[in-house]
Amino acid sequence: MGYSVVRAESTTVSKKSPGHIAIIGAGMSGLTTAWHLQEQGVEVTVLERDDVAAGSSWGNAGWLTPALTLPLSEPSVLKYGLTAMLDPTSPLYVPVTADPRLLRFLAGFARNCTPGRWRRAMGIFTEVNRVALDAFDELDIAEPTHPARPFLAAFATEEDRLAMVREFDGVARSGGTVEYDLLSGDQMREHEPVLADGVTAGIALHGQRFIDPPRYLAALAEAVEDRGGQIRRGVDVTDIRQRGAGVEVLDRSGDSVRADHVVIATGAWLGRLARRFGVRQVVQAGRGYSFTVRPETMPTHPLYFPTQRVACTPLGDRFRVTGMMEFRPADAPLDPRRIRAIIDAVRPMYQGIDWEDRQEEWVGSRPCTADGLPLVGSTRDARVSIAGGHGMWGIALGPLTGKMLASQLTGGRPPAVMQHFDPLR
Repeated sequence: MGYSVVRAESTTVSKKSPGHIAIIGAGMSGLTTAWHLQEQGVEVTVLERDDVAAGSSWGNAGWLTPALTLPLSEPSVLKYGLTAMLDPTSPLYVPVTADPRLLRFLAGFARNCTPGRWRRAMGIFTEVNRVALDAFDELDIAEPTHPARPFLAAFATEEDRLAMVREFDGVARSGGTVEYDLLSGDQMREHEPVLADGVTAGIALHGQRFIDPPRYLAALAEAVEDRGGQIRRGVDVTDIRQRGAGVEVLDRSGDSVRADHVVIATGAWLGRLARRFGVRQVVQAGRGYSFTVRPETMPTHPLYFPTQRVACTPLGDRFRVTGMMEFRPADAPLDPRRIRAIIDAVRPMYQGIDWEDRQEEWVGSRPCTADGLPLVGSTRDARVSIAGGHGMWGIALGPLTGKMLASQLTGGRPPAVMQHFDPLR
């Protein structure tokens, strides 16, 4: 999904609740914003360049894991080393580039990878993690969330596991709670026979969930349409203009939609539309890769390999394997080396998987901010709002984002934590 430049002019508009809101982007944030606006009696039109969940909402792991929803800008990233980051096979890849926007993002990201700033961001994540799952329970749609009983993290050594335990200690110091048990390699294989002898230690996390992202987003879109909302696919938005007290949203074909307000929820492409409205935060594509396989014994639990940064989710008759973070342009083609790097990283941890029999190879662009916090709320134009910038956590935090933004737009009182997500910060 890609978007062009916009035209913005300062003006004063009425503060009454908008009757009709146009939402650009049919990912998790855009669709949940639409659903919650409908709860408040607002007419919604969702405009999507491709199709529902065509961006990073489609091929991700689908985890709803408050225990793991942490700021991306953790101090250990800087310890990883510049040489490793330049290696296309590493979990975090930064290609050599002269792109000034990427360099600006990386400089800001590095400034936030300090213990003090991570603790501050973790305190904010702790607040939203307490209520993130509740926001899913409020959505009345046909597709359920699935409890992970339990959610499993696997390690090659007990020393590797200790790093995650220390991370959970940091969550506890920030006021959060993580319920978990330490498991041996054999205990892990009792839960999941697909795990090989390369797994010698594990963690069982409790209170976590997961979804099948394409199915869930399709059900959410269906619910929005069933309640009278419009979802217009194949609409490539190029401009947002004032039109009286409202806005006019134009697409590349010259067609337009008029509304009282517009929400920009275009994921990694958010900056192309948002910059003219005072949003100075760089939204960088943090691209992740995935594919599916069919193991001889299908896993029944989500599996995480923290050292390798690989996330795996059972989706019915498919097992989705996801991983990697690379800072590249959102529209760059899939790099086969990244798929191979995922396989090489987890091959010793599994048995009974034909890694060459892969389906649904995919790359998607997560919208990352330098400080690791989302962009949710008003811009300098009172008729234009933002919903995005969640990094890896757009699925997990999307429903809460939609609820908070809908409350703000309809005169409600969103939670105080939303102030940290100010798009104009």
